[in-house]
Amino acid sequence: MNQLIEDLTDRLRRYFQGPDRPRAIATAAGAVVALWAVTGVYVVQPNQQGVVSTFGAFSRVANPGLRYHLPFPLETVEKVSVSEIRTTDIGGSGTDGGEERLMLTSDENIVDLAFSVQWRVSDAPKYLFNIRDPDSVIRAVGESAMREVVGKTALTPILTTGRGQLQLEAERLTQQILDRYDAGVFVESVQIQTATPPPPVIDAFRDVQRASQNAQSAANVARGQSAQIVQQAKGYREQVVREAAGEAARFNQIYDQYKLAPAVTRERLYIETMQRVLANSNKVIIDNKGASAPVILPPDAFRPRTATVVKSIDGAVQ
Repeated sequence: MNQLIEDLTDRLRRYFQGPDRPRAIATAAGAVVALWAVTGVYVVQPNQQGVVSTFGAFSRVANPGLRYHLPFPLETVEKVSVSEIRTTDIGGSGTDGGEERLMLTSDENIVDLAFSVQWRVSDAPKYLFNIRDPDSVIRAVGESAMREVVGKTALTPILTTGRGQLQLEAERLTQQILDRYDAGVFVESVQIQTATPPPPVIDAFRDVQRASQNAQSAANVARGQSAQIVQQAKGYREQVVREAAGEAARFNQIYDQYKLAPAVTRERLYIETMQRVLANSNKVIIDNKGASAPVILPPDAFRPRTATVVKSIDGAVQ
């Protein structure tokens, strides 16, 4: 191998030192220029945009495919993925994250909140030339937007049912600020990871929450009982009204019959009344026709009992 290299070196030396030296130099220079020119060939992938710069200044955008730019240092190209969803975490994970997690709510409480911003590049030239450190910018803008939204929201909705609205508001405000910066970034979503009271007061907060839930439960029970009483009262009212209407209709019918046959109607009413009065009472029936001795009843004749048979002195059933 060493011998081969030495032979090649010797031939090249003779070639450049011989009568064909000018042509050899021109050929070598042409080969170097050709190799330099070939370095301008590049490929942009379907999920990318190529940003071509001329002497460091933005020149044009190259779409996906086989492309060419003037070789370095005349022009350079930087390929940026425009479909990749990137995530910037704000507030760390777990209990890490420091003071950037602590935010003041509208009711002057403090919430310990961590969230993330999902984003992608929407305009590669703006993304490369208008912001120096995209991740740091998005972190600062996202934190600022979230603090503003949290500052307009009470603590309880943040910890319970208001997270969805909070995320949408923070996403909208983050996008507005980035658009003012002309950052070339599209915010896909803002996701709250954790939202709790600060660790020193979390136990007291949970006690308050439990008390609030108990109070709400008691209020629900009271509302249910009051609704039941109201329904029962309405039912009783309806029953009384219907019974009164029935009695009135019955009286009118009896009155009509009385006008047609007063004596018969009076007798029937008397019999019905006596039937209602005597139906559930103890009775003693005495047939004393032809008897001259006084009738003596036992002391318990009118005491409540299931069945009583009393015979009169003449043998009648009483």
